[in-house]
Amino acid sequence: MDADAEPEWSIETQRTYTPADSDREREYRTYRHESGDLRLKVAPAALDGDDHPGYALTATSYPGLELSETIHVRTVLTADRCDQIARQFMTLFAARYDGPGSLEDALEYAADRTRDHR
Repeated sequence: MDADAEPEWSIETQRTYTPADSDREREYRTYRHESGDLRLKVAPAALDGDDHPGYALTATSYPGLELSETIHVRTVLTADRCDQIARQFMTLFAARYDGPGSLEDALEYAADRTRDHR
């Protein structure tokens, strides 16, 4: 998986690990927008208590603050696919984001366009 983030984003955390009950290596990665107001997480879905196999993409607005809010964007089977969706999300968010007043609009815009609408 390509470790480079989109221009307005940086990798905040990147880890690989092997769970005690498995021999398959897992990946965990968080990206932070240059504003510091949004974080994306690509991680095994089980870390968030989901029974669904695979990887989940979540977005947290205002991470670390009392008013922070996390939304589930999408769950897919592989880390590579989840990272592709995260990159698509980053691009869509950057196209709509125009400062703190537009964070919620840009977040909604990117999340809506990267969700599975079946």
